[in-house]
Amino acid sequence: MKSFLKATMAGAGLIALAACGGGADDRAAENVETAAENQADALEDLADNTSNETLEESLEAQAENVEDAGEAKADAIDAADDARLENKR
Repeated sequence: MKSFLKATMAGAGLIALAACGGGADDRAAENVETAAENQADALEDLADNTSNETLEESLEAQAENVEDAGEAKADAIDAADDARLENKR
């Protein structure tokens, strides 16, 4: 299930990237999101390797929060880029 969700999110990210200009801000947003996903993956790996159910749930929640924060930051970078483009018109 996690793999499917990750693949779906990666695909959505690629589609979004293809739809825009692919400038430096877009690459920065992608890098921010990728870094957050890598950190979330590390937390999920830790959760998978623990025998403590409470710790596992906590690590999984942290992973989700990290991924959500990374996505929000990437969206903010893209939004700032979009705002600059609209102001030039």
